[in-house]
Amino acid sequence: MSEEAPTSTATSSRSADLPAQSPPVDPAETHAAVGKTATAPRLSWWSGDGGEGAKRNLGLIGVLVVLVIIGVATRPDLYSDSTWVWGNFLTILKLASVVGVVTVGMTFVIIGGGIDLSVGAIIALSGVWATTLATQSFGAGGMIFTALTVGVAVGLVNGILISYGRLVPFIATLAMLVAARGLAAEISGKQTQVSNNTFINDIAANSLLGIPLLVYILVAVVLGGWILLNRTTFGRRTVAVGGNPEAARLAGINVKRHTVLLYALSGLCCGIAAIMLTAQATSAQAAMANLYELDAIAAAIIGGTLLSGGRGTIVGSLLGVLIFSTITNLFAINGLSTEAQNMVKGGIIVAAVLIQQVQFGSLGKFIARHRGTQTS
Repeated sequence: MSEEAPTSTATSSRSADLPAQSPPVDPAETHAAVGKTATAPRLSWWSGDGGEGAKRNLGLIGVLVVLVIIGVATRPDLYSDSTWVWGNFLTILKLASVVGVVTVGMTFVIIGGGIDLSVGAIIALSGVWATTLATQSFGAGGMIFTALTVGVAVGLVNGILISYGRLVPFIATLAMLVAARGLAAEISGKQTQVSNNTFINDIAANSLLGIPLLVYILVAVVLGGWILLNRTTFGRRTVAVGGNPEAARLAGINVKRHTVLLYALSGLCCGIAAIMLTAQATSAQAAMANLYELDAIAAAIIGGTLLSGGRGTIVGSLLGVLIFSTITNLFAINGLSTEAQNMVKGGIIVAAVLIQQVQFGSLGKFIARHRGTQTS
């Protein structure tokens, strides 16, 4: 008895130092809570695209309707012909196809908290490399493989420089823009390289059920991008990394590796776009896809993707591309200058960013994030 007393006293003193335990949890309540979480309704294709609601998409469709009304009002002679209307609709879709594919990759990058200014240069480099005589000797398969490989490789370099080299995305991709254009000019000798492959050229020339093959490619990429963003762990991690990278890291996400994959995905989209653009022009050159990066960024912003990251929508980005393509078509059928068209596009971009700034403070967050990255 005398030996057990000190042990009992020590045990009681240690118990007194420990914090009070939480009250026991009722298993029935836990089961009910899990059941509620498990049976929560899944996000729909419309309102759940990257966390965005349907209101913005409805607004974008409203803008498209207004643009069509303007077209009807300014050129009733053209819109009175149903055959011309259908042909013009397909023209808008073809015009949007290449930029739309690039915009899907750009949307992922911006949602992940980055930016990619090199997409146009990557398209040019991929297209030029795929149309060299050596590459064309391997046939259509060799050309497609080369374009996709070059796009992914350059995207990986961008991601590595940003993630592990700790470069600001703006600076890293701006440097790649210059370097990739220079390498494309070096490979092509500053000359236009003609595509002699019938299969590649027919991608832009042929249609299926009256719809151009380029439109089918755009639909496939958009559908794949939507599934990847909204129905996979990769998409959820992208939103988490863009919303709060430190919280994502503490949650167990490898932020650096994920950032590299985002830029590789953007490069893959550029490789696909390079084949599409080469098929349209039946050639490739170092100056192709000029300013495509601005069109892709603008379309993503119009579609609701925040510059600060963490929020975005594939459907909205597609609608943004269609809006800009419709504006281009509207100016063309009315014989207006490209300069006026660019001014209108610039005004739309500024308005979209200002709206985001008011709603979410996205521009300030974007600048503060990358300023902090640069100082660290």
